[in-house]
Amino acid sequence: MKFAKLFSILSILFACSFSSNNTAPKNKEEFINDLINIMTLEEKIGQMVLFTSDWAVTGPSIRENYIDDIKSGKVGAIFNAYTAKYTRQLQQYAVENTRLHIPLLFGYDVIHGHKTIFPIPLGESCSWDLTAIERSARIAATEASADGINWTYAPMVDIGRDPRWGRVAEGAGEDTYLGSLIAAARVKGFQGNNNFKNNTSIIACAKHYAAYGAAQSGRDYNTVDMSENTLRDIYLPPFKACVDAGVKTFMTSFNELNGVPASGSSFLLKDILREEWGFKGFVVTDYTSINEMVNHGFASDEKNAGELAINAGVDMDMQGAVYYNYLKALTDEGKINITQIDKAVKNILEIKYDLGLFDDPYKYCDEERAAKDIMTKENLETARDIARKSMVLLKNENNILPLEKSGTIALIGPLADDQRNLIGNWSAAGDWKKSVSVLQGFKNAISDNATILYAKGANITDDKNLIKKLNDNGGDIIIDTRSPEQLIAEAMDVAKKSDVVVMVLGESQGMSGEAASRSDIGIPENQKKLLEAIHATGKPIVLLLMNGRPLTLSWEDENINAILETWFGGTESGNAIADIVFGDYNPSAKLTVTFPRTVGQIPIYYNYKNTGRPFDENSKYTSKYLDIANTPLYPFGYGLSYTTFAYTELKLNKNEFNFTDLITITVTIKNTGTRDGEEIVQLYIHDLVGSITRPVKELKGFNKIFLKAGESK
Repeated sequence: MKFAKLFSILSILFACSFSSNNTAPKNKEEFINDLINIMTLEEKIGQMVLFTSDWAVTGPSIRENYIDDIKSGKVGAIFNAYTAKYTRQLQQYAVENTRLHIPLLFGYDVIHGHKTIFPIPLGESCSWDLTAIERSARIAATEASADGINWTYAPMVDIGRDPRWGRVAEGAGEDTYLGSLIAAARVKGFQGNNNFKNNTSIIACAKHYAAYGAAQSGRDYNTVDMSENTLRDIYLPPFKACVDAGVKTFMTSFNELNGVPASGSSFLLKDILREEWGFKGFVVTDYTSINEMVNHGFASDEKNAGELAINAGVDMDMQGAVYYNYLKALTDEGKINITQIDKAVKNILEIKYDLGLFDDPYKYCDEERAAKDIMTKENLETARDIARKSMVLLKNENNILPLEKSGTIALIGPLADDQRNLIGNWSAAGDWKKSVSVLQGFKNAISDNATILYAKGANITDDKNLIKKLNDNGGDIIIDTRSPEQLIAEAMDVAKKSDVVVMVLGESQGMSGEAASRSDIGIPENQKKLLEAIHATGKPIVLLLMNGRPLTLSWEDENINAILETWFGGTESGNAIADIVFGDYNPSAKLTVTFPRTVGQIPIYYNYKNTGRPFDENSKYTSKYLDIANTPLYPFGYGLSYTTFAYTELKLNKNEFNFTDLITITVTIKNTGTRDGEEIVQLYIHDLVGSITRPVKELKGFNKIFLKAGESK
């Protein structure tokens, strides 16, 4: 290793221990403390700065001034940079040009897969399969780490009760108990159960801390206001589960909570996270959220915002350059104590140590791994299996599904022969051109045994303003120039020639996710007109939905024969959908988020509380709507199968118990149908009387079991 300049004998000896040819001292505490003691204030601040790389047409490149910042030790981490070759180049700038040779972290939004893309997290959560969920995170970490990444901004563990909020797609739904288990499973998958000895585990980041999922009106970045009881009871437990699973980093949320922006909240970052929960990692902001405290009206200017953030407990500033620009002046002015900076820097350096970057800064820069670990046959098979485990059968009138692999099948809809949208939003480095469309999946499944007639039928939307908004942000929507009438006419002609119609409708990937809130969460109007036209032909219809949120489907539920919620299923979507449609896999998924009848019911969730005047249809003065039922269209925990299950012999081991007793509840489940299948057995409780009121129903356990036809357990 070449050193840029000579410094004191002590510094030279100490810096040499960072060489990739040497092993860092075994005592982490001593190593980190010694390093901090010889760092200048500017070098310390540099560790607290996170900047994004830029992307050129032919691949990633970093702006010239960012390279200068890395070489001068003014940045400690980079995000949106990957490939082993590229991250090695950037890492060399840090370890071979800076005075102390401290390696960089490389972060990326590996949300539901890196290049092998799995279902969106909301869809994946509907599998209720913790082993599969951990497995998908493990594969994502293996692929990302082979591509130079050692830090992911996942899992998102926000509880989401408002489907207008686009980011429900990134979470595990509305239930705190299930969400906490899934949060822990994903942390374990990414971090390899905290085994960083090899180079296949990456550090996870619990986000967005906290209560971001409760944004008012379901509008992204909006204000959040709630009682501390609701905060602790509903929104915080998944974050605590991440701490218990050993998560290394936390990300602050954009919202304010009770009048204080999260990036300036010592209540969240110190009182709860550090003192109550004992979190030992580091806290990073979301993108420019320190700067945004000025817009919130909480800070007078960016300098003041930086002071508030460091005092609240924020260790690293993502992209806002507030720490970069103002921390030194704030320290010189005595507004920030150097011990606060030392504490933040220690938190960051300890993570780099845990990753093994001081032993080998190029640990995640192995170009040979990308060829053998990314999009392997095994990874794709796992993606297909998890995708079909995540798809929820919402309706199956007269057992129209599964379809026979014979006759003539009409496949209609703007998403039927689509690859781009299948991998959903936040699809990381996924290549949509490698995803399997529904049309291709059907062809793979039926070979020459049936005839498939395809028609597009409609564009994703006919709203030109919406198309522009989506395409300006990477929507990749290509519009068929034929008129809506021409598209529908072609589709009707195809439908009339078929025995059954399969329609593939829903959102584009850009209609959900970050900054994608919607006030109308129905199927886009032009697609609805297509569906109504095909319905008028009298042909039996199977509706396949692709979307990143619950949709309002009252008309569809009333008029369409079968409905399968496929979400955005990832790279292997088409094959997974065909497995279910043609009966090679028996659907088993259950909803983890409620589908409302109309937007007027929102927020709607299963674990609501009784009022003093509970619903009574025979009494006027009770809690209800005049024009619609209180009940949802499809509730949490709902999902059909191609077989049926009977529950009998429910028993408790005791009828009276105290606070220290263990209650054992047993029930016999029998597969009463003709097909083998899986059932997710769910346990709910209702605490009838308490010192504070409790919901009418709370999930407290579940078990996913496989039963052959006629079998009981």
